Amino acid sequence: MAHDFPSDAWAQAYREALNTSAAYKEAGKTWTHGCIAFVISADAAIGLDKEQGFVLDLHEGVCRKTWMVDLEEAQKQPFCITASYAQWKQVMHKKLDPIKGMMQGKLKLKGNLTVIVRFVKAAQELVSATAQVDTRFLDEG
Repeated sequence: MAHDFPSDAWAQAYREALNTSAAYKEAGKTWTHGCIAFVISADAAIGLDKEQGFVLDLHEGVCRKTWMVDLEEAQKQPFCITASYAQWKQVMHKKLDPIKGMMQGKLKLKGNLTVIVRFVKAAQELVSATAQVDTRFLDEG
């Protein structure tokens, strides 16, 4: 069953995909830097009337919890990455590397970029795990 991106059902399926990924478990095993929030900018054309986000509680290669948040709550996390729907879709389809996207300003990071850059492999595995989620994109009808 396909899950709308973004939605709580999608976020929970993503958590499961991360926790069954041996590659992510290995790449993220030294991550002890706290939660990461991902925010999708508002886009009324596809039904997102306000920013929507979700938080991944990541610790030592495990996603302990995930939940949906608004922009204000997302920005309280140690790391918050904001981008347009189209840019998130490019990341999920591996057409935009998330680290390069942050360095180019395509993805807006609130948090320590130096820490993020040390976890390039973990970032790649976070992206790879999205392919394991049966996703319905809102702009694809």
